[in-house]
Amino acid sequence: MQVCVSFQMFPSSTSKRPADRVPKPSRLLLFNKPFGVLCQFADEAGRATLKDHVAVPGVYAAGRLDADSEGLVLLTDDGALQHRIADPRHKLAKTYLVQVEGEPDEAALATLRAGLDLGDFRTLPCAARGVAEPAWLWPRDPPVRFRKSVPTSWIEIVLREGKNRQVRRMTAKIGHPTLRLIRVAIGPWGLDGLGVGAWRELAREELAAMAGSSGSGAARGERPRR
Repeated sequence: MQVCVSFQMFPSSTSKRPADRVPKPSRLLLFNKPFGVLCQFADEAGRATLKDHVAVPGVYAAGRLDADSEGLVLLTDDGALQHRIADPRHKLAKTYLVQVEGEPDEAALATLRAGLDLGDFRTLPCAARGVAEPAWLWPRDPPVRFRKSVPTSWIEIVLREGKNRQVRRMTAKIGHPTLRLIRVAIGPWGLDGLGVGAWRELAREELAAMAGSSGSGAARGERPRR
């Protein structure tokens, strides 16, 4: 008896594998937010928003900055990167220049550094020091209202947390209300060379600084453009 055995050839599952998709590179924008601009892209009341300054689709603010505060806002289209920048658990340092009423002494600054009980929470230890008014500082629109009989001064504060209106509450707690608040750095990125209302996109090599950053504030050697 003859037995005939037939073989059927099936194409290999690996012979024509579709090309792997190349992941889309993340985008990260640095924006110098002016006073009075909401840190969002739409507002039913018609107030100024990020959309009035950043005409880039698909990016969102990583964290927030109050309308009455100025300075650095980061925007990205990468959800994971947005979370890492905004989430205080990642301890990304945020550096602020704060104009306050009066002239805090070293004891007041030490109180800031040690952490404050603000009632609903206690602030973490932070860096705080008195600084001179920056020579590169742009005029605010509208101008800051202050009492002529009360001197003003500037403090640099570096936080690794960011609760609602925290810096303002901290300076008020030590008896020196905030008059002007400017965020000048987030992690390794600063306002260097960035005019008010202007933005720029980071190159890939600059974006890679996030991976190697220790979370310290950025150097601010170059003056923002007015």
